Amino acid sequence: MRRLFIQGARAVLQHRTKQAPGLSEWLAKLASRTHHNVVAAALANKLARIAWAVLAKEERYQPLALISLETA
Repeated sequence: MRRLFIQGARAVLQHRTKQAPGLSEWLAKLASRTHHNVVAAALANKLARIAWAVLAKEERYQPLALISLETA
């Protein structure tokens, strides 16, 4: 699973400008401070936490909650 999240994160990073504004901004700030592999791992961690929360709560994904957390 970890490898799949990393691969998914790398795919998102390749199309960073096409992402939601909050996510794109968060990725740009992180990429300016650290290595691209660290950015991919951080994004994979964020994706895994989102997936876990959706499965644990048995609710639909709500992207607005993601945008408000990213700018914090």
